[in-house]
Order: sequence, then C-alpha cells, then structure tokens
Amino acid sequence: MNHLHSVEKLHNRYFVLRHGESKANTAKIVLSHLQEGKKEEWSLTPRGEIQVRNSVSRAKVEGLLNEDTIIYSSPFSRTKRSAEIAKEVLNTNQEIFFDDRLRERWFGNFEKTHNSSYEKIWQKDKDDPGHTQGGVESTLEVQKRVTSLVVDLEKKYSGKTILLVSHGDALQILQTGFNKKLASTHRDLVHLETAEIRELKI
Repeated sequence: MNHLHSVEKLHNRYFVLRHGESKANTAKIVLSHLQEGKKEEWSLTPRGEIQVRNSVSRAKVEGLLNEDTIIYSSPFSRTKRSAEIAKEVLNTNQEIFFDDRLRERWFGNFEKTHNSSYEKIWQKDKDDPGHTQGGVESTLEVQKRVTSLVVDLEKKYSGKTILLVSHGDALQILQTGFNKKLASTHRDLVHLETAEIRELKI
C-alpha cells in the first residue's frame, strides 16, 4: 500500500541519505535485524564517516540542507551515526528523530548470509512485490511503512526541509512511493550509493 498514491503536492521538501559504508558492508553480510543492527559494532567504518561528512558538506554548500533541516533516522547504528554526522555538519541544534519505519528491510532467513543474497531476493521482487520467501519482508510492506511516515510528516510540518536517513532497500522502495510506481520496480530506479543524498519529489 502506497500512502502517497493520492498525494498530489507536498508541503515539505524531502531529501534522503543512505548511510555511509558500514562494517556490515565491508564484512559483505546481510544485517537487517533491528536489535542486531543497533549494536555499535556494526556502525560506520572510518571511510563511511568521511563519505557522509563529504556528502552532507556538499549539500550544505549547494544550499540544499542547512541548520533548519529536520532529521529523521533509522535507529540502526550505521544510520544513527550518519544522522549524527549530518547534524554536526549542518550545525543544527534540533534533535534527531528516530523512527522504526525507516529501519532496514528485514531479510529473514538471509540474515548474516553473504550479501550476494540480495540479488536472489531482488529477482523475486520483480516477479511478485508481495513475496515473503525465506521470511523476507515484502516490498509492499516496506513501501507501506516508509510512505506512512512521509504522510505523517506532511501532517506535522509545512514548508520544512526534511532529511530521511535510512538504508538501500528502504530508500529505493520509498522512491517508488514518491514516483507512484509498483514497489517491485525498486531496482529499476537509479541505485543510491552509500552516503548519497537525493531529493525525492512527487
């Protein structure tokens, strides 16, 4: 369910930030369990910290983000640290809001397997947006939760710039919500690189 399907005009500007390179990335494993993902041992690598710092600094220089930017983040340690760096670079005094709806997609039985597992799951996504094979969270469920957050933010704020700090699949699927496309098409969209910032528009 895409909660943005009937939205024709947004009251705020939305930017997304995919977390920087994490220790799970360098270990080449799937790490999607909420409690495991919160552990500091799976936070950013030193390279990942630099990636985020550089990315947010560029967005600041370009006038896309500033000290008035409102930051919402997944509670995983890799996104939490990315959000903290963004807050520091933007020199904002506002608190970071953590929302579980921005968490990583749950990959079920593929948890802690080699990250080549992603390709197998993505292939199944194309055929069936509702598939939960191997206990995986379906693209439909991910789209439902991430777009519901944006709808709630639309009710709460107006005229604000909001930065959503999250994960690859969650953000790819969020983009399908903004584009009003099927959740199963998330891999057809331009892939968000680590620490990339992108504006999402209806």
